[in-house]
Amino acid sequence: MVRYLIIEDEPLAFEELKRMMDQLRPGFQMAGWAQSVCQSITLLRSQTFDLILADISLADGLCFDIFRQIDVGIPVIFTTAYDEYAIRAFKANGIDYLLKPVEISELEVAVMRYERNSVAAPSAGHLATLCDYGGRRTKDRFLVRSGDSYLHVGISEVAFFYSEDKYTFLHVFSGKRYIIDYSLDTLEDMLDRACFFRTSRNSIISIQAVVRCSKLFGGRLKLHCSPELPVESIVSRSRVRKFMEWIDGLV
Repeated sequence: MVRYLIIEDEPLAFEELKRMMDQLRPGFQMAGWAQSVCQSITLLRSQTFDLILADISLADGLCFDIFRQIDVGIPVIFTTAYDEYAIRAFKANGIDYLLKPVEISELEVAVMRYERNSVAAPSAGHLATLCDYGGRRTKDRFLVRSGDSYLHVGISEVAFFYSEDKYTFLHVFSGKRYIIDYSLDTLEDMLDRACFFRTSRNSIISIQAVVRCSKLFGGRLKLHCSPELPVESIVSRSRVRKFMEWIDGLV
């Protein structure tokens, strides 16, 4: 069980953060609440935690004072109304930096990042199986969260990936979608290029999802997909030639 500490001096903000954590990860235990630097140090010296959710500006100072006085060594998700502390936050075991008011979707991504980072690093032999003949990592499945459970989604189930509101979504043929902690730029280098194509800045599509394409003014293409892509499915003129080669199996 993951035990987490909330460091927050505003009771309403604490209650809202705990409510979101209870909703996102009911299996996690909120094992402590500190409202000051002093209380935080006391708790961290007397108990063991796996994760910290910390406001930065506290009644008796900044939370960075905690990390200067004791060696915490615990991943921290920072929640704050100020954006000027980001660099200091990531130097203090920070894995995410959320601006208040914290959105539950943003917290979900941060917690997923914690979970992914907490998984033991793969062995050299395992890493070798992730590489193709060109040394490029390729993915055949993804670990996703559904409620308080882990699921693995095979690459053959994926219709497309797309970005929206600063998040990346994995969308399966059944219609479900999951937030994943990869950018489209990263995914583009990890996917089988014979099966997936970067059609635009905000989407990567599986060949199995493309039903047909039609010409538009200016040399562009309109894609018709199943399931339907939630974002604009237009192939720009500069990408059309490569897209048609990909459709024709020439990649």
